[in-house]
Amino acid sequence: MAKAERTEVFEVPIEKFFQAIVDYKSYPQFADGVKSIEVLKQAGDTAEVKFNLNIVKEITYTLKLTSKKNESVDWSLVSGDMMKKNNGGWKLKDLGQGKTEVTYHLEVELKGFFPGLGMIEKTMVNTNLPMNMKAFAKRAASL
Repeated sequence: MAKAERTEVFEVPIEKFFQAIVDYKSYPQFADGVKSIEVLKQAGDTAEVKFNLNIVKEITYTLKLTSKKNESVDWSLVSGDMMKKNNGGWKLKDLGQGKTEVTYHLEVELKGFFPGLGMIEKTMVNTNLPMNMKAFAKRAASL
């Protein structure tokens, strides 16, 4: 199992950052490794989204995401072909003057054992995490 948490400040208004996070269908346009997204259900502040990623190996999983407008988006694993655990979230804090403090946390565990398992888990949390945050900030700034 791999865990990570990172906090950064971006010069993007909190409303735009939040919008970039909850626009799930747009992820393949800017988020590295995201091949496709399918929003299976969406009602109010809750969505069930199927992700298809290509990070070292192709992985498909479904998350339940719950959002609080301009504050947070949290998720938990519903199902996954290789995932045992995928919990995490975004926390946003308005710093004023168009700046947002963003905290992203992620806990991932893959099923079974196969060569490269540890590398995939570490790649998902350690390498993709900082790149992912910057990709979302860039997307938010363009909104």
